[in-house]
Formats: sequence, structure tokens, C-alpha cells
Amino acid sequence: MRFIPTTLKDAVLIEAEPREDHRGWFERTFCEEEMAKAGLATRFVQHNSSYNHAVGTLRGMHYQRSPHAEVKVITCTRGRIHDVIIDLRPDSPTYMKWEGFDLRAGDHRQLYIPEGFAHGYLTLEDATAVSYLVSTAYTPGAEGGVRWDDPTFGIAWAGGVSVISEKDAAWPDYTPG
Repeated sequence: MRFIPTTLKDAVLIEAEPREDHRGWFERTFCEEEMAKAGLATRFVQHNSSYNHAVGTLRGMHYQRSPHAEVKVITCTRGRIHDVIIDLRPDSPTYMKWEGFDLRAGDHRQLYIPEGFAHGYLTLEDATAVSYLVSTAYTPGAEGGVRWDDPTFGIAWAGGVSVISEKDAAWPDYTPG
């Protein structure tokens, strides 16, 4: 596994190193020892997945408030997504900065998202599926979000939004502090 720093503090792209032969390939997508050595969380209590019918489906921007903040490891298992994270940790040198990543099925990449980040993605193909490792059980009372088009961040999405839940469309603009 290769761990590639992003422009946001503590967020990492993880690249698997597939072994190929005449049958196809095999790769390790999680290794407690290697992740711990890289300073990443290694305990995940939930494995979630989502399926999205249409291109232009946006899910986000979600986070969980402390003490229920989550580390997530995101993998696109079918189709393609533009995954966006925002650093919402006031003490971070990259506070209020965002970065986007294109992930696609078979690209052997995962996105490691630390606690204190908002996360969302836009599907770039029909019939797209996403897998999430999550470090903390979902707690409805700790749920928070930021509107996907909040002018505070000016996120440049990699396509148009055609499907979004009422809840995600109604998140408020971010208020620092």
C-alpha cells in the first residue's frame, strides 16, 4: 500500500499495489500494520455502501460532531465519482479548505478522510456504487452538514447536480467557529 499526502492536513490517498497474473489481480485494501505505521486510524466499526442510479447524484456534505466524529475510508466500487472533502477543524492549518478527487472502480485508490472533515461526492456515471469504512457508529444526534454549493467554500464540482436529497439541499451555509 502506498500512502500519498493530499493538500489537506491528515487526508491521504491510499493506493493499493495489485499483483497481477493470468487470472487477473489481487490487492490488499486494508492492512492494520501498514496503516498504523502511516499514522492512520485502524479501527473501523461499520462498513457502509451506497448505490446511485443516475449520473449527477450528489450525496453530501456530511460530518459527525465530536465525540462521534468519524474517520472514513472511501472506495468507488462501481462507476466513477468526484469525491470532495472540507477540513472543518478550526486548529488545522488547512481549516476551511477543500479538495476534490476523482475515484473510479478498478483504479486501486481509496480516500482516507480524518475526523473533522465534511465529505460528499458527485456521481460521474450511472449505476455508481461507493464503499465506506467508518471508525464510529452513526449517531443521528451528532450529524451535521454543509450545503454542497456553500459560497464560503466555492467547491468546483466536476459536473452538474441533477439528483440530491431534500436534506442535503437544505444544509445551511457554514458558520466558522
